[in-house]
Amino acid sequence: MTPVELSRTVLRAVRRAVDEGELSVTVPARAVVTPPGPGGCGDYATNIALQLARPAGQPPRRVAEILRPRLAGADGIADVVVTGPGFLNISLRRTAPVALVEEILRRGVRYGHADGPPGPGSGQRAHGGGPGRAAAAARAVQLSCPREVRALVVADAAARILRSQGFSVRVTCDDRPEPEWEAFLGVHVDAHGALAPAAPPGGAAEDVRPVPAPADPLVLGRDAARWALLHPAPHDRPRLTDAHLVQRESNPLFRVRYAHARTRALLRNAADLGFGPEPGPPTGPAARLLPALADHPRALAAAARHRGPDRLARHLVTVADALLPLLPSVLPRGAEKPSAAHRARLALAEAAGTVLAGGLSLLGIHAPDHL
Repeated sequence: MTPVELSRTVLRAVRRAVDEGELSVTVPARAVVTPPGPGGCGDYATNIALQLARPAGQPPRRVAEILRPRLAGADGIADVVVTGPGFLNISLRRTAPVALVEEILRRGVRYGHADGPPGPGSGQRAHGGGPGRAAAAARAVQLSCPREVRALVVADAAARILRSQGFSVRVTCDDRPEPEWEAFLGVHVDAHGALAPAAPPGGAAEDVRPVPAPADPLVLGRDAARWALLHPAPHDRPRLTDAHLVQRESNPLFRVRYAHARTRALLRNAADLGFGPEPGPPTGPAARLLPALADHPRALAAAARHRGPDRLARHLVTVADALLPLLPSVLPRGAEKPSAAHRARLALAEAAGTVLAGGLSLLGIHAPDHL
């Protein structure tokens, strides 16, 4: 169960409590689920009871106790514990990691992308009038940026991420970009100068104005240049140095691309040994990796909501750093025969590599199979 699915499960528990007359509140649009904080337990925690306490006119812990049995009975949830003033701490069933890996391998690089038929929140074009057109307008975004290389790269990556979440996006610029920015860095502008509309139909233009690049990034090459401009937060000044090119652990881009390339090499080596990936109960150093993979849909949604490609870049670093300790235990050693544990670790490594490849693609960065 991913954080997005768990959030929906929490909201269904709230809706059941409302329908059964236990709570008198408006069901919120979303429920935040995060790793448990100090004093918490389990796999995830939510503060939904604290959020609903005031409108419900009840103490937060009482609201939590109302929701707890409705959550505990949901598929994929093993246990729910109330801690502190009313935090719901959720433990997932042992089969949940297997289902997570299966979902990632099934969805491929589109894991975490929005799906669904045309309608509210789908971001697909609606025909005719009424709510469908209003919903489509609400999912239309125009990103407007100055003629500056970092602004254009950030707007381009933000547009890719927004489209992955079902938005219709246009990128406009004050003036025509330098040809090499489009050809070499891969930025795309839908309109510029006098041809750029003031705002999308039914929406408003949003300015993209990060701290400008201090120098020409083209000398770094496409991938390193885009990473150097996207990885820092928009209010931070990017460093355009050769540090983004070195192949060592101090370089976050190298760690991300190296981790992905290692997963591809493991799949090739396993095939040579006569076995392939097969999702199963995780063994070995997977404790940090599974939550990072499960958090990918939330990271994509947050990057889209905040128009922040830097959030996705930092999330990919987290995934890579959690993946690297697992890699030495994936293949059999010496005369050891491939076992179910090896197949499960290989499937987990492949899932992590898939997440890294999909995330790098949204940043406009190549994920090499060999490095």
